[in-house]
Amino acid sequence: MDRVRAYFRIKGDVQGVGFRFYLLRQAAALKVGGWVRNLYDGDIEGEVEGPRHRVEEFLRYCWEGPPLARVEDVEVHYVEPIGEEDFKIKR
Repeated sequence: MDRVRAYFRIKGDVQGVGFRFYLLRQAAALKVGGWVRNLYDGDIEGEVEGPRHRVEEFLRYCWEGPPLARVEDVEVHYVEPIGEEDFKIKR
């Protein structure tokens, strides 16, 4: 299995619209690990880990977001996997 981990940063109108909980649900459905959190500048960042095809699908959801979100950009950088199985919301 080709396991990967990606750091992502989502820009746009993405806070206060349920984006972190949206990603939590997507991660559970895809069975990927990682985390997500709000940043003080209004962006959202996180990391996601799992089989490459599931991580890529999760990253596509980052471009969609929940109905009230407006995504302007998603930055992605691949990093070394650490074996994280659970996905959580960080503060």
